Amino acid sequence: MIRRIKGTYDILPEESQKWQKIEDVMRKVARIFNFKEIRTPIFESSELFHRSVGETSDIVKKETYDFKDRGKRMNTLRPEGTAPVVRAVIENKLYADPSQPQKLYYFGPMFRYERPQKGRQRQFHQFGAEIIGSSSPLVDVEIINFAMTYLKALGIEDVIVKVNSLGDQSSKDQYLNVLRDYFTPYVEDLCPDCQRRHQDNPLRILDCKVDQDHPAVKDAPKPIDYLSDQAKFHFDHVIQGLEGLGLKFEVDGNLVRGLDYYTHTVFEIQSESDTLGAQSTIVGGGRYNHLIEELDGPDTPAVGFAFGAERLLLALEDSPILKEDSSIHAYFISLDNIFNNEGLKIIQDLRLGGLLVDYDFLNRSLKAQFKQADRLNARFYLIYGDQEAKDKIVNVKDAKTGEQTPVAIDDLYQYLLTQLQGRNCQSSCDGCSGC
Repeated sequence: MIRRIKGTYDILPEESQKWQKIEDVMRKVARIFNFKEIRTPIFESSELFHRSVGETSDIVKKETYDFKDRGKRMNTLRPEGTAPVVRAVIENKLYADPSQPQKLYYFGPMFRYERPQKGRQRQFHQFGAEIIGSSSPLVDVEIINFAMTYLKALGIEDVIVKVNSLGDQSSKDQYLNVLRDYFTPYVEDLCPDCQRRHQDNPLRILDCKVDQDHPAVKDAPKPIDYLSDQAKFHFDHVIQGLEGLGLKFEVDGNLVRGLDYYTHTVFEIQSESDTLGAQSTIVGGGRYNHLIEELDGPDTPAVGFAFGAERLLLALEDSPILKEDSSIHAYFISLDNIFNNEGLKIIQDLRLGGLLVDYDFLNRSLKAQFKQADRLNARFYLIYGDQEAKDKIVNVKDAKTGEQTPVAIDDLYQYLLTQLQGRNCQSSCDGCSGC
């Protein structure tokens, strides 16, 4: 038997309902914030991620899925969503669109070769958003507010925003030099990766999971102490905006995030729920003012975030919002040959009206058809045979009360709709305005 590849998993029908729910809510919140969806390829030129995420990052050095195609070109399965969006913005000249800034969102699979664990797989899914074309601190506030509003719409209230600033490029460069000097006496005490990072990019030491409890890491200089006046002005206004919205937040001086392209604001939203354990971050993001220019586009500021969908579902594990009603509106029970009595057309007319209707495909007995209807939690049984066809009616039986009513075929849709509205129907149905 062929089995799934390690680090991947199947989303079975019962679970896929939960995925549909978080996607539906995401799209509704994106709409009210006026974000438009963008879809990019699952694989890109390897150069894109080497230049954007950073040659010294763990993602590029250890985690990317790289392959050479038949044209001898190096390609990479996307490990994150921002770089492909930026590539698409540059290639399609979205930066020249007069309706600036561009507010974009995406949802899809990403790939990183890392140790599979709860909520972290080698194929995982991200929902991300980007605002491209404005350097205003209002945009930083907007992207954080979008993420917090999405969580609130899902019923996740026990969260806090951790926010920090890496400063502009000059602030960041100065801080890197300070950090490199600071860690020099401690290099031998650090993990092998951090010993390499000390020269390549000492900022990554602060993001190390191995050395996170090392005293030198905890007591390291904070980037917020090396901000230029302009960078401090920007961050002060981000804080002012978060306060104005009444969002729960705190400044975390050690927060740096794991991607090389960030400047100015970086943030994480962490759950205070016990469900996620020690790894409590469910969304992270920040500003990347120079990435578009570094990828051969014009000088264009931007900011964004990304959710890990798997971790989001863990945070929602016991939430009633994911308890989907799996019932159907009606089950069509054919007493005679459905090919001869126009039963298929009746079913189709009801479906086109937005009702959830199913029927038998296994030539079951009448008793077995009723059992199948009960398994599917049908609200009504639609009983139809040759006699009903002659009389142009359908016998509608209420699954709960057992009451049976003959209804003219031409009136069947409206009858069911009225009954479902009266029963406070919870299933999704385009035709049922009472839902």
